[in-house]
Amino acid sequence: MTQYHNPVLLEASIEGLNIIPNGTYVDVTFGGGGHSKAILDCLDVGGRLLGFDQDTDAFKNVLVDSRFDFIHSNFSNLSQYLKYHKAVPVEGILADFGVSSYQFNTRERGFSTRLDARLDMRMNQSQPLDAFEIINNYSEEDLKTLFYVYGELKNSKAIASKIIDRREKKTIETSMDLIDLLSPLVPMRVKNKIFAQIFQALRIEVNDELEVLKSFLIQATTALAKGGRLVCISYHSLEDRLVKRFFQTGSFEGELEKDFYGNPIKPLTKIGKLIVPKKEEIKLNGRSRSAKLRIAEKL
Repeated sequence: MTQYHNPVLLEASIEGLNIIPNGTYVDVTFGGGGHSKAILDCLDVGGRLLGFDQDTDAFKNVLVDSRFDFIHSNFSNLSQYLKYHKAVPVEGILADFGVSSYQFNTRERGFSTRLDARLDMRMNQSQPLDAFEIINNYSEEDLKTLFYVYGELKNSKAIASKIIDRREKKTIETSMDLIDLLSPLVPMRVKNKIFAQIFQALRIEVNDELEVLKSFLIQATTALAKGGRLVCISYHSLEDRLVKRFFQTGSFEGELEKDFYGNPIKPLTKIGKLIVPKKEEIKLNGRSRSAKLRIAEKL
């Protein structure tokens, strides 16, 4: 289990859920099962946990426990599966939006900038759209927008143009093909950072991550019981901004709606401050470096 994924901010996640031993909880990013196992350890015989993961590889880590149900699906389908399993409302929901160490280290998945593989990056390996399709078939304008919005790259126009010029001569097949092609545009001192942003942009587009995140947050709010907790771990500013705004205002634009009498209309209240990993955790698990944990409670 540990080789799949070291659960990030584990102690803070469990504390944030404020677990009731006989409550019903959901881990919408099951992965290696590290967070789920810790939740189960806090539940008694009357407690229940549902784990979501769209990645077929997560099946290898399914926990054998009568209190646990594994759901092979994207968490954008949260509402329908909770209703199907007669698990509404729930006392807590945990979401860790990061790509697991296992996914990064499995060459053929194509997530890593270090390992050469066909351009893929699909969380759900049965879907048709992958990074190869995007790089070789998207228009120059769409590529420019993708790298600017999802990668937050100021030279997105130059990146898109370089890709278009190359693919007119030869298909861009692998991650190293893409890295070699774009290396002249990237200063050596920031090479790792820039390519991480390029790959991030592709991954977000392949998996429609931001729209899925928005849908999840809305559904999670509905699924929670009054006083229930929502714990979210984000890894880049685009995700964290959406989570932060939604927790604070109930909208993704950050605008707080008010009723006729001027009272704020929002479904959640944020609990505590932003939590980030301690130096010790970062030393043990470098991928936790960019993690940001936020907690909200259903009003």
